[in-house]
Amino acid sequence: MKEIKAKLENPLSELISDDIYELLQSHGLIDEKAVRDYQIRKKFKQLRASKVSAGDAIDAIRAEYPYLQFDTIRKIVYQISK
Repeated sequence: MKEIKAKLENPLSELISDDIYELLQSHGLIDEKAVRDYQIRKKFKQLRASKVSAGDAIDAIRAEYPYLQFDTIRKIVYQISK
């Protein structure tokens, strides 16, 4: 019998290959919260580039992440890099 392996979607595909992501994921070396925050910042930048207001962009992101509060998303997108 062939083993069918479910492919994980690589949310960092523009940064690392699928194989590398899968390897890091399998070893527990991916910080899921940091990946989520990266995706939120990326989505926010895309929305703002298409002339969506900051408040509307945050509301759109909240639709994808309903468990996050407006202020939480605002803190993520305006977080200063260390």
